Amino acid sequence: MIRRMVTDARGATNPIPQFPAGFLWGVSTSAHQIEGATDERGASVWDAFTAEPGKVKDGSTAAVACDHYHRYREDVALLADLGVSAYRFSISWPRVNAPKGLDFYDRLVDELCAAGVRPVPTLFHWDLPVALDWLDRDTAARFAEYVSVVAERLGDRVQKWITINEPAEHTLLGHALGTHAPGKQLLFDALPAAHHQLLAHGRAVQALRAAGATDIGIANSHGPTWPASEEQADVEAADFYDLLLNRLFADPVLLGEYPHGVGELMPGDVEADLKVIGEPLDFYGINYYAPTRVGAPQGTEIEFGGISMPAELPFSVREIEGVPTTDFGWPVVPEGLTELLTGFRDRYGDRLPPIVITENGCSYEGVDDQERIAYLDGHLRALHRAVEAGVDVRGYFVWSLLDNFEWAEGYARRFGLVHVDFEDATTLTRTPKASYGWFQELLRAQR
Repeated sequence: MIRRMVTDARGATNPIPQFPAGFLWGVSTSAHQIEGATDERGASVWDAFTAEPGKVKDGSTAAVACDHYHRYREDVALLADLGVSAYRFSISWPRVNAPKGLDFYDRLVDELCAAGVRPVPTLFHWDLPVALDWLDRDTAARFAEYVSVVAERLGDRVQKWITINEPAEHTLLGHALGTHAPGKQLLFDALPAAHHQLLAHGRAVQALRAAGATDIGIANSHGPTWPASEEQADVEAADFYDLLLNRLFADPVLLGEYPHGVGELMPGDVEADLKVIGEPLDFYGINYYAPTRVGAPQGTEIEFGGISMPAELPFSVREIEGVPTTDFGWPVVPEGLTELLTGFRDRYGDRLPPIVITENGCSYEGVDDQERIAYLDGHLRALHRAVEAGVDVRGYFVWSLLDNFEWAEGYARRFGLVHVDFEDATTLTRTPKASYGWFQELLRAQR
């Protein structure tokens, strides 16, 4: 039996407070990271990227991953046993492009509904068809066409939709720095990729509305930006970083405008595009992992969180001292979530729809993962403090259900509540971790 934390969600002397009635509890995954069965879909930019030597640290690919494509019934059973009310997964655009590709998602959605788990699909989670390019404006139009096809097929059973996952990271890592697919190193010339993803989001909202959807959001990644010091150079660098990673992706969606000075850097008829990008949403998804401490550039390339930051960037990311870190080296700062959410409330006011935490999690080794329990416990308490402060939060999704293919890290990082034995590709045995049992007990206590 997996040993659980000494104080569980029901018997603790200091239990996690109750969240509002109807609060949505779930877990998240993404298609490329878990599905496998790459021979039964079209190629994505990640297939091309991982085929290049040296792009993935352990040399692996997602050809098999967790083999969720064939083992989805087993994984849905894990969801049902866990007791979540919703499952956030992503739909692979390259799979939908393949013959009978949507059949898989038909089966998955049916299985989820039969298990009493609400399906919450994300329509783009970085696995762009290899023939397309976010630098090309037409990709936004192609995305809307794809979304219409998916909505027509699944809309009778899916109510809650997420358009795009983390366009900030996909722009920064995939198009500016080249450490993720498609591997472009354009630095600030990557801005059109950001604009076209945001435009694709807006067009997807329109397509979903046309299909009758009434519960639509986006999953943007956000975190507080902390200046390395009170020196003017550090404060200005931190403000610029915050603009690039937070406001550049939130302001157009929530306010219908870019931060000052950014719009003129974007391609096309930006004013017209912003009317599409700012289509009203029913919820705003936030992926939160940690704050970022930022200072003035240091004149040398640095490695931070597994990412090489070029010397020519007008900022440098610094270590947050005095806090624990995950096995990935990411700082553990639960109070940053409270700060972020109250800051969003103050900045966006009545333009901010209800919030759903669409990702929050951590990488730790082992099945008896007490560190993950402590991480989740701390972040849920921080989330509840934001609710108490008046932030309208409607749901929380743990990243992730399963250990998976962690992009450029390969299989070296484990974010799952369920351990997957990647050493034996014939069985890929799933073993619930201590954190799975802890979350299961928490969900029972929240009912």
